Amino acid sequence: MITILAGGTGSVKLVRGLASVSKDITVICNVGDNIWLYGLYVCPDIDTVTYGLACLLDEKRGWGIKGDTFSFVDQMKRMGRPAWFGLGDRDLATHVYRTEMLRRGKSLTEVTIALAKTLGATSKILPATDDEVETVISTPRGEMHLQEFWVKRGARPAVTGVAFRGADRARPGRQVVEVIKKSERIIIAPANPVSSIGPMLAIGGLRRELVRAKERVVAVSPIIGSRPVSGPAAKYMKAAGLEVSPAGVASYYKEVAGSLVIAKTDWKMAGRIEQFGMEAARADIIMTGPRGEARLARYLAGKARN
Repeated sequence: MITILAGGTGSVKLVRGLASVSKDITVICNVGDNIWLYGLYVCPDIDTVTYGLACLLDEKRGWGIKGDTFSFVDQMKRMGRPAWFGLGDRDLATHVYRTEMLRRGKSLTEVTIALAKTLGATSKILPATDDEVETVISTPRGEMHLQEFWVKRGARPAVTGVAFRGADRARPGRQVVEVIKKSERIIIAPANPVSSIGPMLAIGGLRRELVRAKERVVAVSPIIGSRPVSGPAAKYMKAAGLEVSPAGVASYYKEVAGSLVIAKTDWKMAGRIEQFGMEAARADIIMTGPRGEARLARYLAGKARN
């Protein structure tokens, strides 16, 4: 069994690649970017992974359902209502279903599993916790939800801090703990370490399980040289006092991961990574198309068997 911690659009490629080379995959998803909008509970990272595994993902945008329309948000604009978050019409059905089931007393885990099955996702998907955790970005303009910072503000404001509201009270899902204990390998996807993986590491019970499993945990760097592969990781890492480099990623994961996979061009940083008590491994970590996804997945799956 292989488990992967995933969050953001940087994860879905590797998740999809792993699902193409192994049938025994469980995905633990970030919940820190979940948000209440229009009375609905929206879970962007969970949905991106679900749509990716169900062959529904809009590849050009990296989120939402391919071929979706946006009549709902267009109508909200005409009515003078906030419409900065792009909920597609088919995507909207997912959030209506989720919210209805939550209000009937179902847990987020139960709803996520049911949605994945209904939509045809090929692997098991679990939220990191059934409790609400909110990633809050501190800026000179004040605190704002991650989605407001990233979507509404276009990640333009300076970042002075990142916090995970509710994480100190949250408990990992029971199935999350079970799969971490049973997995041959736990992979941390090449996602934004602070905003996509950080909310999960901030959940005490989940972090403790990863610390215990450290030698079975391998992280994939989302940074090549001094640049993120995508997204605003540099802003978040600097705000967290981290160097924007594979070594900075290693310092963030040093307590929970036994090894870090870096780009071949970053091999000169191997010594610095090893100073954090981690093994450094190198691979082609850029995933271009299905072949690129499967190539990195086979490499990581091979490490699980070794």
